[in-house]
Amino acid sequence: MRSATTPRIRSAAIVAGLAALLLAGCTAGGQDASTVSVEPAPAQPDLPVEMLPEDSAGGTADGARELTAEASDADRSVITTAWVSITVDDPIATADDAADLATEAGGRIDSRTETPGTDVQPANAQLVLRVPAEDLDGVVDALRELGTVTQVSMNASDVTQQRQDLDARIEALTTSVDRLTELLAQATTTTDLIAIESELTTRQAELDSLTQQRALLVDQVEYSTLSVDLVTEQAAPDPKPDTFWDGVVAGWEALTGFFAGLAVVLGVLLPWLLAAAVIAAVVLVVVLLATRGARRQRREGATPNASGASGGDEARPAPHREDAGA
Repeated sequence: MRSATTPRIRSAAIVAGLAALLLAGCTAGGQDASTVSVEPAPAQPDLPVEMLPEDSAGGTADGARELTAEASDADRSVITTAWVSITVDDPIATADDAADLATEAGGRIDSRTETPGTDVQPANAQLVLRVPAEDLDGVVDALRELGTVTQVSMNASDVTQQRQDLDARIEALTTSVDRLTELLAQATTTTDLIAIESELTTRQAELDSLTQQRALLVDQVEYSTLSVDLVTEQAAPDPKPDTFWDGVVAGWEALTGFFAGLAVVLGVLLPWLLAAAVIAAVVLVVVLLATRGARRQRREGATPNASGASGGDEARPAPHREDAGA
């Protein structure tokens, strides 16, 4: 009798454990980073600064506060992106130097585009570099030595909360997967086995997805994205006018540029206008000749009809009238 009830008790225990695990997993997976419980640090007495004890190095509590601030800054996760535009003599050759700077700093080249110079367009090159975040300023300073920097743009985005949220969810799912694996080893019935395997597959897929997201986020934090545009002098953007006289000069150059462009357009259209004028003249001559010929034919056809009509009237006898008396 004891041997018959033991599997049932074990199966019921597995089902109860699975239900509790599912409930705990759903609760842990749904909570965000703001609700993750963190054990608070031991409370310190709130004393005036002058009453705080000095440490062994002779510093005051301000040093401890600075260390705490530095530790909090070190725990922050920041994604930094930068964009630099440089005017150089040879963009294609300078692109090799920029790529070498990223490689020497321990980074890599994500993309590289080069356009050789032609009679129509100047040469240019674009690179997307991934450099370690702590070496970003050094790489930008080294790029300044390659040419004349015209524009620099940097942007920092704090993703600390997002990273903490991913860490908490990954930790909860890892615990859930480990527990499901243990329950799978203890399953004695087919129903329990199928239920545990299904839930284990779902949790494992979600865990893999979150792990990939965290890996991508960590890569963006550790390696800053640096976009570099290398252009020549004639393709570099013109600086904006800052004074009244610069505005007058810019307006005059714009006006002369407009008329120069208009002259180019007229020069392009002039052969077509001449050809259209010749064709219009030929058509006009043909129309005039045809109209003149039609008028001449009308005049020649109307003259004999008029003479015949008058002769017929003279030869026609007067109508005979009978008197009413006769």
